[in-house]
Amino acid sequence: MEQTMSNKINRRDFIKTTAAAGAAAAVMPKTLFASSAGKKVKLGFIGTGMRGQWMVSLAAKYPEVEIPAICDIDDGMIASALKILKDGGKPEPRVYKKNDEDFRNMLKNEDLDGIYIATPWKWHHPMAIAAMNNGIHVGTEVPAALTVDDCWDLVNTSERTGKFCMIMENVCYRRDVMAILNMVRQNMFGELLHCQGGYQHDLRHVKFNDGENPYGGGVEFGEKGYSESKWRTQHSVERNGDLYPTHGLGPVSSMLDINRGNRMIHVTSTATQARGLNKYIVDKGGRDHPNADVEFKCGDIVTTVIKCANGQTIMLSHDTNNPRPYSLNFRVQGTRGIWQKDARSVYIEGISPEDHRWENEDEYLTKYDHPLWKQFEDQAVGSGHGGMDFFILRAFIESLKGAQPVIDVYDAVSMSVVSPLSEQSIRLGSTAVKIPDFTRGKWKTNEPIFGLNDYI
Repeated sequence: MEQTMSNKINRRDFIKTTAAAGAAAAVMPKTLFASSAGKKVKLGFIGTGMRGQWMVSLAAKYPEVEIPAICDIDDGMIASALKILKDGGKPEPRVYKKNDEDFRNMLKNEDLDGIYIATPWKWHHPMAIAAMNNGIHVGTEVPAALTVDDCWDLVNTSERTGKFCMIMENVCYRRDVMAILNMVRQNMFGELLHCQGGYQHDLRHVKFNDGENPYGGGVEFGEKGYSESKWRTQHSVERNGDLYPTHGLGPVSSMLDINRGNRMIHVTSTATQARGLNKYIVDKGGRDHPNADVEFKCGDIVTTVIKCANGQTIMLSHDTNNPRPYSLNFRVQGTRGIWQKDARSVYIEGISPEDHRWENEDEYLTKYDHPLWKQFEDQAVGSGHGGMDFFILRAFIESLKGAQPVIDVYDAVSMSVVSPLSEQSIRLGSTAVKIPDFTRGKWKTNEPIFGLNDYI
């Protein structure tokens, strides 16, 4: 009874003091980067599929953003993008659509400040390289590259040209994640020990469709598929590893100061057998469907453990081939407490009302709601992915105006390289594989920049 009363008193003090702390953290200028508020930027788009169209529609809402050119090879997708721009009051852009390589003509001929890449994964690296070599800054959907060599190529090209390559990892801006980041920076969890994240998302209806609609309705992929099933599914045929690590890794990287006082040093991965995609084909299309005999290489559940220079561990999970609720599997644990997203629970020693018992996360997420979300909530509503798309696009646009990218080329390749390294680890029997230091030692002196109260 005495212990319980003590905890309640501590909690009362906690609520009082954290309210003040939260208020202090929320003091931000009404307009970030006021000096660049009126600056125009010219932004081109490569890839006007489902994702590209959505980001075109968001970019069109910015009066300072001009979209002089777009590139794609699908006439239907181009037509949809042109309609979006017309409806948004933007002038009709020049269209590059001759072939797979016509993006090079666009980058060479157009006067662009930045390019937004929303294409199949294999094109992200060559398009980013071509853009930077033509004096154009890059924002690319995840991942930034598929091999270690291509990651180094991005770093070297960015450093040589002085053009940034920003990965559009929008989950870094998830509202609950940013609140937890706020708690981490106020030492609520103590010294961090372990973080978890992952991509646990039933994508069977994305990897297969009827060839006419983007989601479900059949078991076609590749040439007979539509939208993502035309290219994404093939990665599961050819590769065994964590194919999509960035959504889980991005947020915890900021919490652990990766590339800014800390770095990831090695990765170990293991995979289950591959069953889910074949079962889906047989269940939906029948045993006699031609795709029923396709052998998928990627294990249904891939688990990756990363060791950090400062001692912490990160566990990532990739789980997309079987029925399950959506989850990014976030967990943050330190010497004072722990947060687990799937349980929507927090425990802070000396603050939580009962020893050894979880409490609901809601009160903490409210009190530590990040200042950026408080300031831009109204603008973020309806922008996609719970508002995250607004923030990542805004960060990219502000960087084109001259702000320092908060998710730079070193972050882009550090997050992306986990994928090929997880494949290598699995091939070697789950051996630990070293992660390159893409910063070449600069991580030791780099300062954190993401989500600070005077930055985006």
